[in-house]
Amino acid sequence: MEIKQVLFNDENWKKLIDFVKGSSWSESPIIAKNWEEYNYLEWERIFAVFENDNIIGHCSFNNVDCVPDVDYTPYIQSVFVNENYRGKRVSEKLINIAIEYAKSLGFKEVYIVSGHINFYEKYGFIKIDEKKEYRGVLQGIYRKEI
Repeated sequence: MEIKQVLFNDENWKKLIDFVKGSSWSESPIIAKNWEEYNYLEWERIFAVFENDNIIGHCSFNNVDCVPDVDYTPYIQSVFVNENYRGKRVSEKLINIAIEYAKSLGFKEVYIVSGHINFYEKYGFIKIDEKKEYRGVLQGIYRKEI
C-alpha cells in the first residue's frame, strides 16, 4: 500500500477521477466535478492510496469545505476508502499523511466536516461546532491540534 499526492493532470489524474466517479459514495459525483474543475490553491492537495497500481481510497487537503461563513481552515476532506479495504486503517493513514503535509506548511491545527458520529474522534479530533452545509444538512466540525 502506497499513498501518493495526485496533482492535476499528472500520470494518475485520470485514474483518480475514474475511481471517484465509480465509487459508491453519494458525494462522489460532487467530488469528481470539483476535482475535474480543479480550482484549487497552490498548496491544496489530493492524496490517493494505491495497492498494486489500483486506487483504493483518497482524501484531499483544502482551504475551505462545504460549511459557509466559518473561519476554520485548513480541512481534510473527501476521505473515502473502497469497501473491500475498510477496517485496515486506510482512512487513518490518509488522515495522517494529510496532517504531515499540513505540518510541513506550518499549520497548527486541521479540521474535518462530517455527519459521522464517533468516527473522527478515534483519530484525535474533537467536535467543536455544528453548522449547516450548503444543502442545509447539519454537520459536525471537528478539530485536531497537530
